[in-house]
Amino acid sequence: MEEHSYLDTQSHMMKLTPPIPLTPPTPPIGSRKAIFLHSRSKAVSKTDRLQQNKDTVFFRDGVRRIDFILSYLDDKDGEKKQERRREFEANLKKAGLELETEDKSDSDDLKTYFLKIHAPWEVLATYADVLKIKVPFKESDIPHGQDVPLEWLSRPFRLPEKVMRPQPDYFTSPFDKDKIDFFLIKNQDTFFPPSTRNRIVYYILSRCPYHKEDRKETDKKGIKRLLNNGTYTSAFPLHDCRYWERNTNEQCESERYHLYKNWARFLCFYKEQPLNLIRKYYGEKIGIYFAWLGFYTEMLFFAAVMGVICFTYGVLSYDDNLTSKEICDPSIGGRTVMCPLCDKKCSYWKLNSTCLSSWQSHLFDNEGTVFFAMFMGIWVTLFLEFWKRRQAQLEYEWDLVDFEEEQQQLQIRPEFETKCTDQRLNRITQEMEPYLPLPKKCGRFCLSGVTVLFWMLLIVACITGVIVYRLAVYAAFASIMKDSPTKKIHLVGSLITPQLATSVTASFINFVIIMILNFFYERVAIWITDMEIPKTHLEYENKLTMKMFLFQFVNYYSSCFYVAFFKGKFVGYPGNYTYMFGKYSRLRNEECDPGGCLIELTTQLVIVMTGKQVCGNIQEALLPLLRNWWCSRKARKDQYSRWEQDHDLQNFSQLGLFYEYLEMVIQFGFITLFVASFPLAPLLALCNNILEVRVDAWKFTTQFRRPVAAKAHNIGAWQEILNVVAILSVVTNAFIMAFTSDMIPRLVYLYAYHPGSEATMSGYINNSLSVYDISQIPLLSTPEEGAIPAWFNSSFITTCRYRDYRYPPGHQRQYSHTMQFWHILAAKLAFIIIMEHVVFVVKFFVAWLIPDVPSEVKARIKRERYLIQEYLHNYEVEKLKIQLSQSFIIEPKPEVCTATDKHDVLSECL
Repeated sequence: MEEHSYLDTQSHMMKLTPPIPLTPPTPPIGSRKAIFLHSRSKAVSKTDRLQQNKDTVFFRDGVRRIDFILSYLDDKDGEKKQERRREFEANLKKAGLELETEDKSDSDDLKTYFLKIHAPWEVLATYADVLKIKVPFKESDIPHGQDVPLEWLSRPFRLPEKVMRPQPDYFTSPFDKDKIDFFLIKNQDTFFPPSTRNRIVYYILSRCPYHKEDRKETDKKGIKRLLNNGTYTSAFPLHDCRYWERNTNEQCESERYHLYKNWARFLCFYKEQPLNLIRKYYGEKIGIYFAWLGFYTEMLFFAAVMGVICFTYGVLSYDDNLTSKEICDPSIGGRTVMCPLCDKKCSYWKLNSTCLSSWQSHLFDNEGTVFFAMFMGIWVTLFLEFWKRRQAQLEYEWDLVDFEEEQQQLQIRPEFETKCTDQRLNRITQEMEPYLPLPKKCGRFCLSGVTVLFWMLLIVACITGVIVYRLAVYAAFASIMKDSPTKKIHLVGSLITPQLATSVTASFINFVIIMILNFFYERVAIWITDMEIPKTHLEYENKLTMKMFLFQFVNYYSSCFYVAFFKGKFVGYPGNYTYMFGKYSRLRNEECDPGGCLIELTTQLVIVMTGKQVCGNIQEALLPLLRNWWCSRKARKDQYSRWEQDHDLQNFSQLGLFYEYLEMVIQFGFITLFVASFPLAPLLALCNNILEVRVDAWKFTTQFRRPVAAKAHNIGAWQEILNVVAILSVVTNAFIMAFTSDMIPRLVYLYAYHPGSEATMSGYINNSLSVYDISQIPLLSTPEEGAIPAWFNSSFITTCRYRDYRYPPGHQRQYSHTMQFWHILAAKLAFIIIMEHVVFVVKFFVAWLIPDVPSEVKARIKRERYLIQEYLHNYEVEKLKIQLSQSFIIEPKPEVCTATDKHDVLSECL
């Protein structure tokens, strides 16, 4: 089965072009190939006389470029590994690749062998035909566009033209070996760029078998399995030079050096990104990530400006906040006795003890917050719609318009071909192909779903544990801050309320739990995705993306959802409190400050969001710097060969970009789902992303081995996730403004319940606090003798206040909700409906108004397709004329091997 699968790939090549024998016939004198071989032999004789350069990307002959490197160790007990390597390398040679080995005595550690792989022109041309790689056939005559007005203003942010456009624009067409003279082939060695060359070589490596010809072992195929079982220690393409200096060889473009100089240094943070050079060096998949990250960072600038304006309004209106003035006023807040916030350990307290938190809450809970929440709902739509336009432009510029249709079947994972032993007929190609039967697929899917559900329930259990912690330690904080004999702790207690202390410590504990669960779940998610055996690389990434995001969504946002929508909503009242696990658990549900729960949501958001960004930057930047410092003490870079230098770098895994996207999408959720509680969140995200772009660029340029180039025409499943988060953000912010913020109760009081003729907020605090008779407090909730403060005199103080809208004692409906409570609830629901409908109407109108593909790009695509068809037509006509003219000339048939002979030779080798 294994051999049959590999031969299927080769037989598909043979349908397109006659196969190449291992010993090609001697080319005629004067032909292009004869000239190339003559120059190659001349270069070999020249390098024989010169000392070999250690920092080179060529074979020892100085002509053949190294397209891939495999490394392995000489194990004493490695007979099986040697056998695998011998069969694998023999099959690579049969596939047409050229190999050269560097002995371990030439390596720095005297242990590692390096196998250098070169793909000759015949192999590159054949697989370029199979993979339908687009190559240039004519330089484009379509102008780039009109000059932008006030262009001089953007000059400080621009890079040199040779960096932004490393190569001219061409009309491209899928490579066809039968029309080789149709394409612009000036030099066969440089026609395919290094990124395309290493992509083709990796395609061969991932499908080449390593079993003997007389055995049919389906699982013995591909470089990935050889890496997993230790036969080879690494496989990677080479960087073209050191990042801090150019390559001395003129044949090398030194693109890595240009990327580091103009992109990866932090001093270039204000410069645009050289996206075309990134795409040329790393491939379209990495290029599209940096394009999206840069565009996201640019759009964050507008959200950050509006957030700063909203926060500035809260600062400027600081002195006009009558609610906080009443809380801090000794004659109002100092005389208002509040009911205990917990049983036994907590005592009565005065309202003015929350003076500072009420001022802090006003900075984020003010009239400007409503406007900012609605603005962010529209900003999300603008961001997503403008990104679609930018993405369409990149698809056109990078020849990715028809990528998905052409490449979908060519991205089948080797693991799927190996593990799926069942075969069925493809209705389109009429060829047998591997597939996974439905019963097996359903069983694997159910096991995967149960595993994901278990881990999500585990997160809920951990969050429940954090809530229990909050309920259990609140009384301890209240007792410490009240009874501490030291002035230092007493001072802290006057600045930090027990609620704030509990919230801060619980947020830190929750953050630690989040990081621990992330560490374990990442490995579980990869395991269950591998178990499902997705067919294509795209399907694999999409499945893993959905699993990881569902987990991360619950993991990072559950604590914020608790504070925003559950804390303080199910408390009860002094005579009938609600307990988490029943009355005898003594874990009474938490209450919000008289100023509201919004400040606690802000605290939770800042700690989790900032902590994640700081930990991420430390992991991405500081640890590699320490590693470089330690390695520089032992390294002798001037004596390292190019392949040893790259071997010492970190491996960039297939899921490397996945974690980069995940980090940014989680951040996107923080600045959209809960932005109403913290308008400065976009500013923090902007500062982080400015650093993130350069840190990621620095990692790719200096810390990672060169990744295998891969194609992608969009950001994949992340686009749909961003759309879902954008819609959900409108709902969450509407509920935050209605139920977490105190904005609606204040407005209802201002326009409906203010006692005077002039609408002011005077008396709002007294109106929002209900009264309870102290003598009716149950014994279970009565404060202990040692907890009652000295200023409390039970003879004069007979009632306490609590945050709710209930009738006072003595009323015929005592302790039941007043009509004002129902009016406020109706106003909250009306606000949610109005805000959601307004924002959604504007969102859908903006989405309809802005087309996904710019009209200019549509016109360019149509123009290019028309010109391509015209050039192809002219080419076929000219070719037909030549054939007709040559048909009248009789020439002797040259004695060369026929296509059938070549087919037999290659089939026998495979």
